[in-house]
Amino acid sequence: MTAVAPRVGVTTPILPKSDAAELVVAARIRRGLTWAQVAESIGAPVVWTTAALLGQHPMTAEQAAGVCDLLGLDDAVAESLRRQPSRGSDPARLADPTVYRLVEAVSVYGPALKELIHEEFGDGIMSAINFRVDIARRPHPDGDRVVITLDGKFLDYRW
Repeated sequence: MTAVAPRVGVTTPILPKSDAAELVVAARIRRGLTWAQVAESIGAPVVWTTAALLGQHPMTAEQAAGVCDLLGLDDAVAESLRRQPSRGSDPARLADPTVYRLVEAVSVYGPALKELIHEEFGDGIMSAINFRVDIARRPHPDGDRVVITLDGKFLDYRW
C-alpha cells in the first residue's frame, strides 16, 4: 500500500514562518550545506536568502520550491516561505552576543552616521527597502575582520 500525503485543506493553518525557519535550518545543517550554497542554488544574494529563510522576506514560488527541493522539505514549508512576513526581531534574539554587538555599534555610531548622511546627501534617510547588505571576511594581523556593507538608496524628504 502506498502512503498518501495528507491533503491540506483551506481551513488548515499555514505553517508559521518561525517553524518553517527551524525546519530550513535543521535540513541545511543535516545536509551539510552552507547558507552560501543554498543562496547560490536559487541565484540570490546570501544575506538576503538567509534573512528570507529565517522569516524576514517573502520568497517567490520558484525560490521557495528550489530551496525546498534542495533541502528535502515539503510544500507546507514552501507555502510558508512565500508568505509576507511580520518583519523585526524577537526581543530574546537581541540578547544574543553577535546581535547585541551590532545593535551596540548602531547605538554608538548611528548618531554620527545620521549627521554624516545629512551633511553629504541633505535632508533624508537611507532606505532599508531599496537596500543590499553584504558580509565579508578581511584578513588582519590582529585577527580576521568582519566587514558588513549596508548599501541603501538615499531617500530625500520632499515637502
